[in-house]
Amino acid sequence: MRKGITYGIAAYVAWGLLPVYWKAVEVVPVLEILAHRMAWSLVFLVGLLLVRGKWGWLRRLDRRSLLMLLAAGSLLAVNWGTYIWAVNADRIVETSLGYFINPLLNVVLGVVVLHERLNRVQWLAVGVAAVGVGYMTVRLGTVPWVALTLAVTFGLYGLLKKKVAGVGPLQALAVETALLFLPAVLYLGSLQSRGDAAFLSGDLHITALLALTGVVTAAPLLLFGAAAQRIPLSMVGLLQYIAPTLAFVLGVAVYGEVVGSDRLVGFLFVWLALAIYTADGLSRWRRQTAEAPAPA
Repeated sequence: MRKGITYGIAAYVAWGLLPVYWKAVEVVPVLEILAHRMAWSLVFLVGLLLVRGKWGWLRRLDRRSLLMLLAAGSLLAVNWGTYIWAVNADRIVETSLGYFINPLLNVVLGVVVLHERLNRVQWLAVGVAAVGVGYMTVRLGTVPWVALTLAVTFGLYGLLKKKVAGVGPLQALAVETALLFLPAVLYLGSLQSRGDAAFLSGDLHITALLALTGVVTAAPLLLFGAAAQRIPLSMVGLLQYIAPTLAFVLGVAVYGEVVGSDRLVGFLFVWLALAIYTADGLSRWRRQTAEAPAPA
């Protein structure tokens, strides 16, 4: 349990501190950063798979699974690109809102797509969060599209991954990045041929950071996978708020983003919704644990 909690905290702290990394390469165009992230992620993941030496899962991949993973990879690319752009456009606080909303959006997707049923407390949490987003939209005169894009793409990504059976998270991510590898490499090759690429342009610092985007992407996912195997899902649900909280603090305290009173009120509604949702989840988990039969 202690190892699992440590791995989980490490994963979410790494995700929460990602804005620092993208700020370090903000001189590079977003599409070029994104293409490097796709390409180097595959290189790193294939290296890990070679070390493990287990390839039997490839035989279980059928056409339907490949299409699902292609769709999942496309959603992930949109999510990554939006996040990198937002960080370097000084909208880190809005990215944190997206990942605060994400657990509640997952609940809505479960109702709409999987026909799951919510209890009254869960509906209350979703309603309170919707009021917060609606309040910000009306008061600020614009939809928080960055937050909603991040929440929707990551929510749909998780939903698609649930429908792919027989493939672990490491293998699935490797397939997703493999399907996006060719267009990423072709784009990077065209930049190199025109002399417009930041990679290998003489700045060794930027070149190294771009080459390490694969490690930065995959390492937190591996830590998360190790945590999920060792701790209850309810604990994972609590730890997931570390990342957007860190991003919010970074945006305000380190990069000087201004959170006006209207936006702060909207955040308070979302935080209240998360508190209601989390309290309900913990309550149900405790009841299930108390009612579970003792092992023989």
